[in-house]
Amino acid sequence: QVQLVESGGGLVQPGGSLTLSCEASGNIFSIYTMAWYRQAPGKQRELVASIAGTGITRYADSVKGRFTISRDNVKTVYLQMNSLKPEDTALYYCYRHQALSDYWGQGTQVTVSS
Repeated sequence: QVQLVESGGGLVQPGGSLTLSCEASGNIFSIYTMAWYRQAPGKQRELVASIAGTGITRYADSVKGRFTISRDNVKTVYLQMNSLKPEDTALYYCYRHQALSDYWGQGTQVTVSS
């Protein structure tokens, strides 16, 4: 079993910055794709950013140029969020794909408001 724990969410003003962290633990046997998703009330969960085991990164158009996904090693991933907008408000989930399995964190709330 793999556990993912997110941290770093909170309340921030428009234009502000936050950095989210995700730590994976458990049966971590290799490096695979990790990603950040988010879900706002009344909307479907959407992919924000991903980083493959190769290091290749992808971003949603809505966050491109503002967010940066990175990883320190096999089990830690970050999402640096700059120039935050109210529409970025959502519950942010860490995701890990490992072999044929998918793992999700419990989510961390990001609220962008004046």
